[in-house]
Amino acid sequence: MTNQPLTIVVRFKAKPGMEAKVKQDLIDMIAPSRAESGCITYELHQDTQDSSVFVLYEIWQSQAALNFHLETPYFKRIKKAFETTLAEPFEATFLEKID
Repeated sequence: MTNQPLTIVVRFKAKPGMEAKVKQDLIDMIAPSRAESGCITYELHQDTQDSSVFVLYEIWQSQAALNFHLETPYFKRIKKAFETTLAEPFEATFLEKID
């Protein structure tokens, strides 16, 4: 793998009644994630047709930067919370920019 920026799209689906909790947990991740030196972009979106679906659009400087992010205490906390708040496992798509 090259040391080029890594784009990730992550989809989350909250359990019924857990939408507000999932949304707040994801919002709480924004500031510390953006403050990481390897973070280029970290944007949260909510589906306009299904309010239980959230999407994170992330760009990291490298795989190493993403690996650092995945080991932070705030990422580990939210991952643990998702065990009870998500309707299904979150789905991450890794993308490589081609132009």
